Amino acid sequence: MRIEGKEYRTIWFENNIVNIIDQTKLPHKFIIKNLKTVKDSINAIKNMEVRGAPLIGATAAYGIVLAILEKNDQSFLQKSSEDLINSRPTAINLKWAVDRMIKKITGVNSGKIFDIAVKEAKKICDEDISFCKNIGLNGLKIIEQIYNKKKETVNILTHCNAGWLATIEWGTATSPIYHAHKKGIPVHVWVDETRPRNQGANLTSFELNEENIPNTIIADNTGGILMQKGEVDLCIVGTDRTLSNGDVCNKVGTYLKALAAKDNNVPFYVALPSSTIDWHTKNSKDIQIEKRNSDELSKIEGKNANGDIVKIQIYPEKSNSMNLAFDITPARYVTGLITEKGICNASEEGLKNLFNG
Repeated sequence: MRIEGKEYRTIWFENNIVNIIDQTKLPHKFIIKNLKTVKDSINAIKNMEVRGAPLIGATAAYGIVLAILEKNDQSFLQKSSEDLINSRPTAINLKWAVDRMIKKITGVNSGKIFDIAVKEAKKICDEDISFCKNIGLNGLKIIEQIYNKKKETVNILTHCNAGWLATIEWGTATSPIYHAHKKGIPVHVWVDETRPRNQGANLTSFELNEENIPNTIIADNTGGILMQKGEVDLCIVGTDRTLSNGDVCNKVGTYLKALAAKDNNVPFYVALPSSTIDWHTKNSKDIQIEKRNSDELSKIEGKNANGDIVKIQIYPEKSNSMNLAFDITPARYVTGLITEKGICNASEEGLKNLFNG
């Protein structure tokens, strides 16, 4: 996808260095950061220089490559894989990618392990691009149906950033939007700012602007009143982990959007690649919900009148705060799951029929 008219992926490997777009600097600065060690990869994930379940997985895959470059030793690779998995506990793609990499290189001759690891990490990225493109083509059908009935701009609400910046290209929730735009269907996106890190305002709006797609940033609690006024035709969000029963773990605030959508008969879809499905965890209560530093709530970063990026305190210094990163949306509030294989009901039967049928 494009930034200032130039095509980029969110991550690429070149000259034994992993290159990423540092997303903590967007939208005010565009900086490409080099990752040279597995520790660099871990820190990039922890500090959210990369974020979004598919991109975290890809970064972890290349983290294994960097670990091999550092020290091609079984115990070091084992420790590196554990540290990568533990860097952020909620997104399932992280463990999925690390497990896949370790399985691929286990038992491989030490002289061949690096080339095989690089090839597998690239394959993970290429697959994600294909998956996200197909998610878009499948989700496009939903937008087309609404447009053919309405005959005017389709208003879509999304939460957080499930755009191409959260994947390798296309995005999950944004992919149907990009495909609709390319097909000439008029779309407008309501972008939740997504406190406390403002991924919607800083990232989703940024990338939609780069593709010339009309969008409006709204405060996180605005979606409900917009739905009541009939100004939302469709909700599409991403997910960091979806259980086989259809329960969805995504950025905190997603659950409230789903409740509002249900009450106002607004379709609520979740877009995801199959790598985000957790086939093993049966109860959403068993998902470890990441609790992040409360400073993300009490301080906010932005550009001042002089053009400098500054961070300021916005809460009383004596106040306590709690910063949960994700919530769970029960399957009963989800209209459908948009995957690379098609659209299905948010249920065990729906997922099994789609992926095992």
